[in-house]
Amino acid sequence: MTNPLLELSTLPNFAPAFKKVKDDDYMPAIQAAIEQARANVEKIKSNKDAPSFENTIIALETASELLDTATSIFYNQLVANGSDGLQDLSEKIGPINSAFSNDILMDADLFARVKIVWDQKDDLDLTPEEWMVLDNAYQGFARNGALLDEKGQKRLREISEKLSVLSPQFANNATKSAEKFELILETEDQLAGLPDTIKEMAKFMAEEKGYEGKWLFTLDFPSVIPFLQYAEKRDLREKLWRAFASRGYAPNGEHQFDNRENVMEIVKLRHERAQLLGFDTHAEYVLSRRMAENSNNVMAFLEKMKSVYKPAAKKDLKMLQDFAKDQGFTDDLKPWDISFYSEKLKHKLFDYTEEDLRPYFPLQKVLDGTFEHFSKLFGLKFIPANDKYDIWHEDVRAYDVEDQDSGKFIGTLYADFFPRTGKKQGAWMTAYRTQGLYNGEIHRPVIAIVCNFSKPTPDTPSLLTHNEVLTLFHEMGHAVHGLLSDVTYQSVAGTSVKWDFVELPSQVQENWCDEIETLNLISGHYKTGEPMPKELADKIKKARNFMVGWSGLRQTGLGLLDMAWHSTAPSEIKNVEEFEDKVTADTSLFPRYAGPASCSFSHLFAGGYSAGYYSYKWAEVLDADAFEYFKEKGLYNKEVADKYKEHILSKGGTELPQILYERFRGRPADEDAVLRREGLLESKKENSS
Repeated sequence: MTNPLLELSTLPNFAPAFKKVKDDDYMPAIQAAIEQARANVEKIKSNKDAPSFENTIIALETASELLDTATSIFYNQLVANGSDGLQDLSEKIGPINSAFSNDILMDADLFARVKIVWDQKDDLDLTPEEWMVLDNAYQGFARNGALLDEKGQKRLREISEKLSVLSPQFANNATKSAEKFELILETEDQLAGLPDTIKEMAKFMAEEKGYEGKWLFTLDFPSVIPFLQYAEKRDLREKLWRAFASRGYAPNGEHQFDNRENVMEIVKLRHERAQLLGFDTHAEYVLSRRMAENSNNVMAFLEKMKSVYKPAAKKDLKMLQDFAKDQGFTDDLKPWDISFYSEKLKHKLFDYTEEDLRPYFPLQKVLDGTFEHFSKLFGLKFIPANDKYDIWHEDVRAYDVEDQDSGKFIGTLYADFFPRTGKKQGAWMTAYRTQGLYNGEIHRPVIAIVCNFSKPTPDTPSLLTHNEVLTLFHEMGHAVHGLLSDVTYQSVAGTSVKWDFVELPSQVQENWCDEIETLNLISGHYKTGEPMPKELADKIKKARNFMVGWSGLRQTGLGLLDMAWHSTAPSEIKNVEEFEDKVTADTSLFPRYAGPASCSFSHLFAGGYSAGYYSYKWAEVLDADAFEYFKEKGLYNKEVADKYKEHILSKGGTELPQILYERFRGRPADEDAVLRREGLLESKKENSS
């Protein structure tokens, strides 16, 4: 029998043949691909010619193409379409992959060849991209145990293999614990305050689960967020909020998906690995390869942000408390009241709610407008292509992306928009194959965006909130970063940049979503097609900085929590709850009323953001500064867009991000740009006086 994961796909752009792939294909494919990669590595080691950039570094770069293809399909499907079978496989495949990676990175003979090339780097005539590929290769070996003795390498292997199991376990627990919870409402009075669109969606979800005549609310974002914003029954808001905040947490054995032990073990293993490799902490290990460079710089940045956001957040909370009191609320405000009263206050101050916007954001209209937006900026054309490509679920859409002027093929894009069982919460962009050298030639990328938007019902199309529109622009920003990559080697293509730079192309796109010129592209009433009235669009812009202190303090607090987990000796941490409470005491304006956030913080413990969550705020500085340039010259100014495309999007990680950014902007980013955008410069001056 043939294995579709081991064959070169016959689909356009060598896109994955999802229809052919079965769960049983993954393990034999990955095992066979590892053997092929080992054989390729042996050829490199046995080469009698002197080590060179071509016969060692580039040969190594391309040695595991088949394995990279198989594992990218597996891990992308695990989070987008994860069955119990895939979850079980992840606990077996993780250690196998980890063992292979360690075998390569700890191979003394292979490293010796890499080091010979590295030592000659100043005498080689390398392009900036080639220098970065060489640097990444050498550092990849050094940072993964090549310089350790046999005992150290043995222990590092054990750590890597354990972590390869623990991270999928953490993600699975967070997902499964969320899926266990259902809030089933049986009477109309329990729905008081909820908009008709939300009630219709909840009724449809209940019918899908067999709960006839009832309404179902889950912990999926499109369900939980509007419930907390609009439901008048405070006890039900509290129940849903506590469940959401307690994902991955079961202190009394309520379920088997408790992540506390996983958190402690992951942190312990990361710390030990860092010390084995000569770093004081995991944070220092990570940050030595980031723009920020070290934890002192990150902490100084976060503390500066906190000094601005905390007093602003206190003002936001006081404003909300006073408003709630005026509304006749006599109890103390609790976390499950914040969204409810902030939505009411927003309506009072700006005369609109998220639900007023939703009818103007049917998904198809927003998507069409989003594509037009990227066409105006970068000359891209998105052509529906479900008839050409395989998809992994009926909800998925496939597109060919072309240059609208030349017709040149840019890449393949998949879009997966709706929640379902087995799919991770949140939204993300990923690559099934990055742009660059593949199968002996330079090929275009295969990119996907995965979201969890409000689902359509039999009577109503998917209607997005403005926050979901922001999410779409954010993930499409990442996608376009991947699609417009124009480099030679996959390891530095697209989003393969320093981690604290990767959010610039995504976050900068969110800025356009408040501008009338862009809103006219992406909005149209789902019944009449009429664009959003200018008066409503103006209100969105005026409300942009509503509760910005509150949200800024939250993001800063999560960044500080991340740094604390990865800068503290595990021996000093007694348990998850106590540690998180201590760390967040200065950034949380409420005590903890449910599980610790760490137990569902997948960015840290099942993603790539450990010691890197600060990068969201770090990138906000860059995106605010970059958008000021567009505002100054014109939202769709071709000169600025072309510079951004040339110096940021097309270059991937071929040079240091600060160099690329300064080429685009003509200077370093102004750290005050984000505070100017948020209207908080006065607060900054007050705090520095």
